[in-house]
Amino acid sequence: MLNKEITIEQRETEGLSLGTIVRRRFLAHKAAVASLIVLGLITLLAFTSVGIVIGGSGKLVVDPATNQLIVDGLRIPGWWQFNWYQNYPIVNAGGTPTLTVWPFDPGLHPFGQDTLGKDIFARVMRGIQQSLTVILLVGVIATVLGVVVGSIAGFLRGRIDSLLMRFTDVIIIIPTLVLGAVLGRTFGGNAISLGLLLGFIAWTGLARLVRAEFLSLREREFVDAARVAGATNFRIIFRHILPNSIGVIVVNATLLMSAAILIETSLSYLGFGITAPDISLGQIISEYNEAFKTRPWLFWYPGLFIVVIALAINFIGDGLRDAFDPRQRRLPRQEGAIKDLKAIIASRYAKKQGK
Repeated sequence: MLNKEITIEQRETEGLSLGTIVRRRFLAHKAAVASLIVLGLITLLAFTSVGIVIGGSGKLVVDPATNQLIVDGLRIPGWWQFNWYQNYPIVNAGGTPTLTVWPFDPGLHPFGQDTLGKDIFARVMRGIQQSLTVILLVGVIATVLGVVVGSIAGFLRGRIDSLLMRFTDVIIIIPTLVLGAVLGRTFGGNAISLGLLLGFIAWTGLARLVRAEFLSLREREFVDAARVAGATNFRIIFRHILPNSIGVIVVNATLLMSAAILIETSLSYLGFGITAPDISLGQIISEYNEAFKTRPWLFWYPGLFIVVIALAINFIGDGLRDAFDPRQRRLPRQEGAIKDLKAIIASRYAKKQGK
């Protein structure tokens, strides 16, 4: 009888689509949901506070009419009154933050100012914009390349598999930070070019994982049935095998994005990533590294947001992994506890019958 019992989760998910089941499991992961909310709020804050720049190079140029620095491109201002590139009168001595916790008052410059009077809050928000742009580009490009290379190699095998995997091995043996530093010096300088560069060199790990999945799935019965039905290789790959590998792909894509912000920060700190006059979180830390002891607030906020964004993406990846993992579909039966409970109920029932 115990073998025929249906678990609670099986009853709840019976007849539901895979997307619905995955969504329910993900929403049950409290840390992942909280991280998704935090990441969404950070993104909303960064892009609405100091505005966005559309078109142009995004670099600072001198406006001939006013002889002041402006951004090359169409800048849509945000709700924050200061921007990230102009100097303002220093409010507190040394540019210390004007934020007070009790009673709460953000003041004019809650994150403080540098020695020139630039608003640190605006600079950090602009840095978050650039870092998130790099993360998104790396996630999309590396995922697409990794899936295409891994699926072709794992499905076709033979010489094509050997050729693609040897090419992958060549890229893997070169440290990403070193390769990014060499190419970043030539092609970097802004978020778009850096994101494209890192995306084209960060796909190797995902390609090997996708290849392993395809090598396993291509021998399953549903693939043989698709071949018998006359399906082409393209249809088998993208219609039958790829949907069954989506869990591995999505989870590892989040890991790529989490690593991307750390790589971008490292490259920008070393001067090989996003460079002045544009800024990123790593570039902010690099610019103010000599003031670590005298003005530590210049490091608090960019460092805090780097850690929070990286942790949030990691927790989201953990939630997606648990949601897609087939082993999570069944709740533990706890047969020992069930037997003990039945024994207690039986003994109490026997006592009542004896009375």
